[in-house]
Amino acid sequence: MAKLVAVQPQRHPPSSFSLLPSSFSDFNGARLHACIQCKRKVWQPKGALRVTASSNKKILIMGGTRFIGVFLSRLLVKEGHQVTLFTRGKAPVTQQLPGESEKDYADFSSKILHLKGDRKDFDFVKSSLAAEGFDVVYDINGREAAEVVPILDALPKLEQYIYCSSAGVYLKSDYMPHCETDAVDPKSRHKGKLETETLLASSGVNWTSLRAVYIYGPLNYNPVEEWFFHRLKAGRPIPIPNSGMQITQLGHVKDLATAFIQVLGNEKASKQVFNISGEKYVTFDGLAKACAKAAGLPEPEIIHYNPKEFDFGKKKAFPFRDQHYFASVDKAKSVLGWKPEFDLVKGLADSYNLDFGRGTYRKEADFTTDDMILGKSLVLQT
Repeated sequence: MAKLVAVQPQRHPPSSFSLLPSSFSDFNGARLHACIQCKRKVWQPKGALRVTASSNKKILIMGGTRFIGVFLSRLLVKEGHQVTLFTRGKAPVTQQLPGESEKDYADFSSKILHLKGDRKDFDFVKSSLAAEGFDVVYDINGREAAEVVPILDALPKLEQYIYCSSAGVYLKSDYMPHCETDAVDPKSRHKGKLETETLLASSGVNWTSLRAVYIYGPLNYNPVEEWFFHRLKAGRPIPIPNSGMQITQLGHVKDLATAFIQVLGNEKASKQVFNISGEKYVTFDGLAKACAKAAGLPEPEIIHYNPKEFDFGKKKAFPFRDQHYFASVDKAKSVLGWKPEFDLVKGLADSYNLDFGRGTYRKEADFTTDDMILGKSLVLQT
């Protein structure tokens, strides 16, 4: 039988090449306005909405030791819930964040429980979860529908399944922004998330899915803002594909965590999908300039190039998909009362000041593809 273990505080010196701590004190000044329903309801058959956001929910987070989970778990503990993280145990279950007091960190760590296992070991997942029982599941790292089946089987009285999906499930369109009712693409690289949403909708469980666009913020393990910060810090030109006028959208991780809190126990979120991201859209060129402004660095020189003229092999020359990609968050704002705390420059500054600006990042800079682009650009100019 799986055993829950209370986590003892772990304090590790920062490393420039691994998951790193970030400042945290009520999201470092961000005001949280969680719209939580507090009605008590008796248990009803599976599928009926019966979740309540009282201070005593037994919550399981699938994942939770990096990025989104770091901020979500702290909010849930702060709300008074009993939180268990299900991970493989390869990373520290908790880490003290810069700016977090010893007292606050010790308090948080003492309340976090850990269930070690591989979610692809379906027999273990089913037996261990059934033995413990949980009221609510936050699935932060799920990628395939098959991974969800044993969780649902193990928890027949589950009150709510909250899923982290992606706006990447939408079918590419000439009509933007993407809305929750738009056509989806069953062949997208996020098809596993789409299939998971379909499974949840047909399972009878009370579920909610949040579709994020590009997520950014401290501890980001994807090279979103970090890609720009590396080049800005080195004083290098920023190579951007084609015109640079492609429109995209970024949402701060702390705003996403707040949205996850606001759907908990919210009747209006029952069996619903919500896009979650920033309120405004930005061009690729505009993003490069916003990163520079947030970091307090000079506005960069931008070099445009045609990707078809290069063979980058397996290397990725630019961290964003070369297309318009953005979604409306109006539904989340009107239905949930959710509103992003961070505008783009403020959010990028938060990320820079609490992470990259401290000398911490996930990956070392690699300017190989940049040099290929810049080398050809110089030849053309000559």
